[in-house]
Amino acid sequence: MTNLNSEELILNEPPSPKSQPSSVFKWLGGILFTFAISFLGYLLSKTPGFDHVGQLASAIVIAILYRQIWGYPEVLRKGIAFSSKHLLRLAIILYGLKLNIDTVLHEGLGLLVKDAGVIIFAILVTIWLAKLLKADKNISLLLGVGTGVCGAAAIAAVAPIIKSKDEDTAIGVGIIALVGTVFALTYTLLRPILPLSSVDYGIWSGISLHEIAHVALATAPGGEEALAIGLLAKLGRVFLLVPLCFIFMYWMKAKKNNSDENQNKIEFPWFLIGFLIMSLFGSYVLGNTIHISENMIDGISSITTWCLTAAMVGLGLNVSLRDLRTKALKPLIAMGITSIVLSIITYIIVLV
Repeated sequence: MTNLNSEELILNEPPSPKSQPSSVFKWLGGILFTFAISFLGYLLSKTPGFDHVGQLASAIVIAILYRQIWGYPEVLRKGIAFSSKHLLRLAIILYGLKLNIDTVLHEGLGLLVKDAGVIIFAILVTIWLAKLLKADKNISLLLGVGTGVCGAAAIAAVAPIIKSKDEDTAIGVGIIALVGTVFALTYTLLRPILPLSSVDYGIWSGISLHEIAHVALATAPGGEEALAIGLLAKLGRVFLLVPLCFIFMYWMKAKKNNSDENQNKIEFPWFLIGFLIMSLFGSYVLGNTIHISENMIDGISSITTWCLTAAMVGLGLNVSLRDLRTKALKPLIAMGITSIVLSIITYIIVLV
Protein backbone atom coordinates (compact mmCIF):
# COMPACT_ATOMS: atom_id res chain seq x y z
CA MET A 1 0.00 0.00 0.00
CA THR A 2 1.29 3.45 -0.85
CA ASN A 3 2.02 5.62 2.13
CA LEU A 4 0.75 9.21 1.97
CA ASN A 5 2.20 11.92 4.14
CA SER A 6 -0.02 14.24 6.15
CA GLU A 7 0.20 17.11 3.60
CA GLU A 8 -1.01 14.84 0.78
CA LEU A 9 -3.89 13.62 2.96
CA ILE A 10 -4.97 17.19 3.66
CA LEU A 11 -4.83 18.09 -0.03
CA ASN A 12 -6.86 15.04 -1.03
CA GLU A 13 -9.53 15.48 1.65
CA PRO A 14 -12.95 16.61 0.40
CA PRO A 15 -14.00 20.07 1.51
CA SER A 16 -15.49 20.09 4.97
CA PRO A 17 -19.20 20.81 5.21
CA LYS A 18 -18.40 24.09 6.93
CA SER A 19 -16.51 25.29 3.82
CA GLN A 20 -19.63 24.91 1.67
CA PRO A 21 -22.41 27.49 1.75
CA SER A 22 -25.23 26.18 3.95
CA SER A 23 -28.70 25.65 2.55
CA VAL A 24 -29.95 28.43 4.82
CA PHE A 25 -27.38 30.82 3.34
CA LYS A 26 -28.36 29.85 -0.19
CA TRP A 27 -32.02 30.39 0.61
CA LEU A 28 -31.70 33.63 2.55
CA GLY A 29 -28.92 34.94 0.30
CA GLY A 30 -31.03 34.37 -2.80
CA ILE A 31 -33.99 36.25 -1.34
CA LEU A 32 -31.77 39.15 -0.26
CA PHE A 33 -30.19 39.16 -3.72
CA THR A 34 -33.59 39.65 -5.39
CA PHE A 35 -34.42 42.47 -2.98
CA ALA A 36 -31.03 44.08 -3.63
CA ILE A 37 -31.73 44.21 -7.35
CA SER A 38 -35.25 45.42 -6.54
CA PHE A 39 -33.67 48.30 -4.62
CA LEU A 40 -31.46 49.11 -7.60
CA GLY A 41 -34.59 49.07 -9.73
CA TYR A 42 -36.22 51.46 -7.28
CA LEU A 43 -33.27 53.84 -7.56
CA LEU A 44 -33.27 53.56 -11.35
CA SER A 45 -37.01 54.33 -11.42
CA LYS A 46 -36.25 57.70 -9.79
CA THR A 47 -34.04 58.82 -12.68
CA PRO A 48 -35.35 60.85 -15.67
CA GLY A 49 -36.92 58.59 -18.27
CA PHE A 50 -37.22 55.57 -16.01
CA ASP A 51 -39.43 57.54 -13.59
CA HIS A 52 -42.34 56.85 -15.97
CA VAL A 53 -41.41 53.18 -16.41
CA GLY A 54 -41.59 52.26 -12.74
CA GLN A 55 -39.71 50.09 -10.27
CA LEU A 56 -40.97 46.77 -11.63
CA ALA A 57 -39.76 47.19 -15.21
CA SER A 58 -36.53 48.88 -14.06
CA ALA A 59 -35.68 45.94 -11.79
CA ILE A 60 -36.39 43.41 -14.55
CA VAL A 61 -34.05 45.29 -16.90
CA ILE A 62 -31.27 45.16 -14.28
CA ALA A 63 -31.89 41.45 -13.62
CA ILE A 64 -31.73 40.60 -17.32
CA LEU A 65 -28.52 42.60 -17.77
CA TYR A 66 -26.99 40.90 -14.72
CA ARG A 67 -27.76 37.49 -16.22
CA GLN A 68 -26.10 38.40 -19.54
CA ILE A 69 -22.93 39.84 -17.92
CA TRP A 70 -22.30 37.64 -14.89
CA GLY A 71 -24.54 34.66 -15.55
CA TYR A 72 -27.10 33.10 -13.23
CA PRO A 73 -25.94 33.05 -9.56
CA GLU A 74 -26.33 29.28 -9.17
CA VAL A 75 -25.28 29.21 -5.51
CA LEU A 76 -28.31 31.39 -4.69
CA ARG A 77 -30.79 29.55 -6.92
CA LYS A 78 -32.82 28.17 -4.00
CA GLY A 79 -33.59 31.60 -2.56
CA ILE A 80 -34.16 33.17 -5.97
CA ALA A 81 -36.65 30.42 -6.80
CA PHE A 82 -38.40 31.11 -3.49
CA SER A 83 -38.81 34.77 -4.45
CA SER A 84 -40.04 34.03 -7.96
CA LYS A 85 -42.67 31.55 -6.73
CA HIS A 86 -43.72 32.14 -3.12
CA LEU A 87 -43.20 35.90 -2.90
CA LEU A 88 -45.06 36.16 -6.19
CA ARG A 89 -48.08 34.41 -4.70
CA LEU A 90 -47.87 36.55 -1.56
CA ALA A 91 -47.86 39.70 -3.71
CA ILE A 92 -50.96 38.54 -5.60
CA ILE A 93 -52.75 37.79 -2.31
CA LEU A 94 -51.91 41.24 -0.92
CA TYR A 95 -52.91 42.77 -4.25
CA GLY A 96 -56.47 41.78 -3.34
CA LEU A 97 -56.62 44.70 -0.92
CA LYS A 98 -56.58 47.04 -3.91
CA LEU A 99 -59.92 45.62 -5.08
CA ASN A 100 -63.00 47.06 -3.39
CA ILE A 101 -65.66 44.54 -4.34
CA ASP A 102 -68.47 46.57 -2.78
CA THR A 103 -67.64 49.61 -4.91
CA VAL A 104 -67.44 47.56 -8.10
CA LEU A 105 -70.76 45.80 -7.48
CA HIS A 106 -72.70 48.89 -6.45
CA GLU A 107 -71.24 51.55 -8.71
CA GLY A 108 -69.50 49.79 -11.54
CA LEU A 109 -71.85 47.10 -12.89
CA GLY A 110 -72.24 48.93 -16.19
CA LEU A 111 -68.50 49.29 -16.46
CA LEU A 112 -68.11 45.62 -15.56
CA VAL A 113 -69.87 44.60 -18.78
CA LYS A 114 -67.48 46.78 -20.79
CA ASP A 115 -64.54 45.34 -18.84
CA ALA A 116 -65.58 41.78 -19.70
CA GLY A 117 -65.75 42.71 -23.37
CA VAL A 118 -62.30 44.29 -23.18
CA ILE A 119 -60.79 41.15 -21.65
CA ILE A 120 -62.35 38.82 -24.22
CA PHE A 121 -61.32 41.09 -27.10
CA ALA A 122 -57.73 41.54 -25.91
CA ILE A 123 -57.06 37.83 -25.39
CA LEU A 124 -58.73 36.55 -28.57
CA VAL A 125 -57.30 39.23 -30.88
CA THR A 126 -53.78 38.88 -29.46
CA ILE A 127 -53.89 35.10 -29.93
CA TRP A 128 -55.30 35.50 -33.46
CA LEU A 129 -52.58 37.96 -34.43
CA ALA A 130 -49.95 35.73 -32.87
CA LYS A 131 -51.07 32.87 -35.11
CA LEU A 132 -50.85 35.10 -38.19
CA LEU A 133 -47.37 36.28 -37.20
CA LYS A 134 -46.29 32.80 -36.05
CA ALA A 135 -45.36 34.34 -32.69
CA ASP A 136 -44.61 32.46 -29.48
CA LYS A 137 -48.03 31.24 -28.29
CA ASN A 138 -47.28 31.26 -24.57
CA ILE A 139 -45.86 34.79 -24.42
CA SER A 140 -48.65 36.07 -26.67
CA LEU A 141 -51.29 34.53 -24.41
CA LEU A 142 -49.70 36.14 -21.35
CA LEU A 143 -49.59 39.51 -23.12
CA GLY A 144 -53.24 39.15 -24.13
CA VAL A 145 -54.17 38.50 -20.50
CA GLY A 146 -52.02 41.38 -19.28
CA THR A 147 -53.53 43.76 -21.84
CA GLY A 148 -57.10 42.71 -21.06
CA VAL A 149 -56.96 42.51 -17.27
CA CYS A 150 -54.36 44.24 -15.12
CA GLY A 151 -50.89 43.98 -16.55
CA ALA A 152 -48.12 42.31 -14.55
CA ALA A 153 -50.40 41.07 -11.75
CA ALA A 154 -52.65 39.26 -14.24
CA ILE A 155 -49.66 37.71 -16.02
CA ALA A 156 -48.23 36.59 -12.68
CA ALA A 157 -51.55 35.03 -11.67
CA VAL A 158 -52.16 33.17 -14.94
CA ALA A 159 -48.55 32.04 -15.57
CA PRO A 160 -48.45 29.14 -13.06
CA ILE A 161 -51.86 27.91 -14.23
CA ILE A 162 -50.81 27.60 -17.87
CA LYS A 163 -47.37 26.25 -16.86
CA SER A 164 -45.48 29.21 -18.30
CA LYS A 165 -41.69 29.16 -18.19
CA ASP A 166 -40.09 31.70 -15.86
CA GLU A 167 -38.33 33.44 -18.73
CA ASP A 168 -41.58 33.74 -20.72
CA THR A 169 -43.35 35.22 -17.71
CA ALA A 170 -40.55 37.75 -17.18
CA ILE A 171 -40.57 38.71 -20.87
CA GLY A 172 -44.32 39.23 -20.73
CA VAL A 173 -44.17 41.36 -17.59
CA GLY A 174 -41.35 43.49 -19.00
CA ILE A 175 -43.19 44.12 -22.28
CA ILE A 176 -46.51 44.94 -20.59
CA ALA A 177 -44.87 47.41 -18.22
CA LEU A 178 -42.98 49.24 -20.96
CA VAL A 179 -45.77 49.31 -23.56
CA GLY A 180 -48.37 50.26 -20.96
CA THR A 181 -46.24 53.21 -19.90
CA VAL A 182 -45.95 54.41 -23.51
CA PHE A 183 -49.74 54.24 -23.90
CA ALA A 184 -50.37 56.05 -20.59
CA LEU A 185 -48.06 58.89 -21.59
CA THR A 186 -49.69 59.05 -25.02
CA TYR A 187 -53.11 59.37 -23.36
CA THR A 188 -51.93 62.35 -21.29
CA LEU A 189 -50.70 64.07 -24.46
CA LEU A 190 -53.98 63.41 -26.27
CA ARG A 191 -56.28 64.43 -23.40
CA PRO A 192 -56.30 68.22 -24.06
CA ILE A 193 -57.30 67.76 -27.71
CA LEU A 194 -59.94 65.04 -27.29
CA PRO A 195 -63.65 65.95 -27.13
CA LEU A 196 -64.17 63.99 -23.90
CA SER A 197 -65.36 65.13 -20.50
CA SER A 198 -63.26 64.30 -17.45
CA VAL A 199 -65.56 61.39 -16.59
CA ASP A 200 -65.56 59.98 -20.13
CA TYR A 201 -61.80 60.33 -20.35
CA GLY A 202 -61.45 58.46 -17.05
CA ILE A 203 -63.71 55.66 -18.26
CA TRP A 204 -61.77 55.36 -21.52
CA SER A 205 -58.47 55.15 -19.65
CA GLY A 206 -59.82 52.67 -17.09
CA ILE A 207 -61.22 50.19 -19.61
CA SER A 208 -58.31 50.31 -22.07
CA LEU A 209 -54.98 50.89 -20.28
CA HIS A 210 -52.90 48.01 -19.03
CA GLU A 211 -52.18 48.43 -15.30
CA ILE A 212 -53.65 50.33 -12.35
CA ALA A 213 -50.51 52.47 -12.25
CA HIS A 214 -50.96 53.32 -15.94
CA VAL A 215 -54.57 54.35 -15.35
CA ALA A 216 -53.51 56.54 -12.42
CA LEU A 217 -50.72 58.10 -14.50
CA ALA A 218 -53.04 58.89 -17.41
CA THR A 219 -56.07 60.11 -15.44
CA ALA A 220 -54.38 62.22 -12.76
CA PRO A 221 -54.03 65.26 -15.08
CA GLY A 222 -57.78 65.03 -15.77
CA GLY A 223 -58.70 65.81 -12.17
CA GLU A 224 -60.25 63.87 -9.29
CA GLU A 225 -63.36 62.80 -11.23
CA ALA A 226 -61.31 61.32 -14.05
CA LEU A 227 -59.01 59.53 -11.60
CA ALA A 228 -61.87 58.11 -9.50
CA ILE A 229 -63.96 56.78 -12.40
CA GLY A 230 -60.83 55.53 -14.18
CA LEU A 231 -59.73 53.48 -11.19
CA LEU A 232 -63.28 52.16 -10.74
CA ALA A 233 -63.35 50.97 -14.36
CA LYS A 234 -59.93 49.38 -13.89
CA LEU A 235 -60.96 47.63 -10.67
CA GLY A 236 -63.74 45.93 -12.60
CA ARG A 237 -61.12 44.28 -14.78
CA VAL A 238 -59.16 43.24 -11.67
CA PHE A 239 -62.40 41.79 -10.26
CA LEU A 240 -62.72 39.58 -13.35
CA LEU A 241 -59.20 38.17 -12.88
CA VAL A 242 -60.42 35.43 -10.54
CA PRO A 243 -63.09 33.92 -12.82
CA LEU A 244 -60.67 34.23 -15.74
CA CYS A 245 -58.06 32.19 -13.85
CA PHE A 246 -60.60 29.45 -13.15
CA ILE A 247 -61.55 29.42 -16.84
CA PHE A 248 -57.90 28.90 -17.71
CA MET A 249 -57.66 26.15 -15.12
CA TYR A 250 -60.65 24.37 -16.68
CA TRP A 251 -59.10 24.84 -20.14
CA MET A 252 -55.78 23.36 -19.01
CA LYS A 253 -57.52 20.34 -17.49
CA ALA A 254 -59.48 19.76 -20.69
CA LYS A 255 -56.29 20.14 -22.71
CA LYS A 256 -54.55 17.61 -20.47
CA ASN A 257 -57.37 15.09 -20.77
CA ASN A 258 -57.24 15.33 -24.56
CA SER A 259 -53.50 14.72 -24.73
CA ASP A 260 -50.99 12.94 -22.53
CA GLU A 261 -52.43 11.61 -19.29
CA ASN A 262 -48.97 11.59 -17.75
CA GLN A 263 -48.58 15.34 -17.82
CA ASN A 264 -47.89 17.12 -14.58
CA LYS A 265 -50.91 17.60 -12.37
CA ILE A 266 -52.50 21.03 -12.59
CA GLU A 267 -52.25 22.60 -9.16
CA PHE A 268 -55.22 24.44 -7.73
CA PRO A 269 -54.36 28.17 -7.58
CA TRP A 270 -54.81 28.56 -3.82
CA PHE A 271 -53.30 32.03 -3.95
CA LEU A 272 -56.47 33.18 -5.74
CA ILE A 273 -58.47 32.17 -2.67
CA GLY A 274 -56.13 34.37 -0.66
CA PHE A 275 -56.69 37.15 -3.20
CA LEU A 276 -60.46 36.83 -2.73
CA ILE A 277 -60.19 36.77 1.06
CA MET A 278 -58.06 39.91 1.09
CA SER A 279 -60.48 41.59 -1.32
CA LEU A 280 -63.44 40.77 0.95
CA PHE A 281 -61.46 41.84 4.01
CA GLY A 282 -60.51 45.16 2.43
CA SER A 283 -64.02 45.74 1.09
CA TYR A 284 -66.18 44.89 4.11
CA VAL A 285 -63.96 44.78 7.21
CA LEU A 286 -61.38 47.55 6.86
CA GLY A 287 -63.03 50.88 7.51
CA ASN A 288 -66.15 49.23 8.97
CA THR A 289 -65.12 46.87 11.76
CA ILE A 290 -61.38 47.50 11.82
CA HIS A 291 -59.92 50.94 11.28
CA ILE A 292 -56.30 51.30 10.19
CA SER A 293 -54.38 54.39 9.25
CA GLU A 294 -53.59 55.51 5.72
CA ASN A 295 -49.91 55.05 6.55
CA MET A 296 -50.49 51.35 7.27
CA ILE A 297 -52.44 50.92 4.04
CA ASP A 298 -49.61 52.61 2.14
CA GLY A 299 -47.16 50.33 3.94
CA ILE A 300 -49.04 47.20 2.83
CA SER A 301 -49.12 48.57 -0.72
CA SER A 302 -45.36 49.09 -0.59
CA ILE A 303 -44.81 45.53 0.69
CA THR A 304 -46.92 44.25 -2.20
CA THR A 305 -44.85 46.21 -4.71
CA TRP A 306 -41.54 45.03 -3.24
CA CYS A 307 -42.61 41.37 -3.13
CA LEU A 308 -43.85 41.52 -6.72
CA THR A 309 -40.65 43.27 -7.82
CA ALA A 310 -38.42 40.70 -6.06
CA ALA A 311 -40.41 37.92 -7.73
CA MET A 312 -40.00 39.53 -11.14
CA VAL A 313 -36.25 39.84 -10.51
CA GLY A 314 -36.13 36.09 -9.93
CA LEU A 315 -37.93 35.53 -13.22
CA GLY A 316 -35.80 38.11 -15.04
CA LEU A 317 -32.62 36.25 -14.09
CA ASN A 318 -33.85 33.38 -16.26
CA VAL A 319 -34.09 35.51 -19.40
CA SER A 320 -31.53 35.15 -22.15
CA LEU A 321 -31.17 38.13 -24.49
CA ARG A 322 -30.82 35.74 -27.39
CA ASP A 323 -34.19 34.23 -26.52
CA LEU A 324 -35.58 37.73 -25.98
CA ARG A 325 -34.67 38.72 -29.55
CA THR A 326 -36.07 35.57 -31.07
CA LYS A 327 -39.18 35.16 -28.91
CA ALA A 328 -40.34 38.63 -27.89
CA LEU A 329 -40.56 40.69 -31.09
CA LYS A 330 -43.58 39.05 -32.74
CA PRO A 331 -45.64 38.81 -29.51
CA LEU A 332 -44.79 42.47 -28.91
CA ILE A 333 -46.13 43.37 -32.37
CA ALA A 334 -49.31 41.34 -31.77
CA MET A 335 -49.88 42.97 -28.40
CA GLY A 336 -49.10 46.44 -29.75
CA ILE A 337 -51.64 46.12 -32.56
CA THR A 338 -54.24 44.77 -30.12
CA SER A 339 -53.65 47.66 -27.73
CA ILE A 340 -54.01 50.27 -30.48
CA VAL A 341 -57.22 48.73 -31.84
CA LEU A 342 -58.57 48.34 -28.29
CA SER A 343 -57.89 52.02 -27.54
CA ILE A 344 -59.70 53.11 -30.74
CA ILE A 345 -62.74 50.87 -30.20
CA THR A 346 -63.16 51.80 -26.51
CA TYR A 347 -62.75 55.48 -27.39
CA ILE A 348 -65.59 55.22 -29.91
CA ILE A 349 -67.76 53.39 -27.38
CA VAL A 350 -67.20 56.06 -24.72
CA LEU A 351 -67.66 58.91 -27.23
CA VAL A 352 -70.96 57.50 -28.48
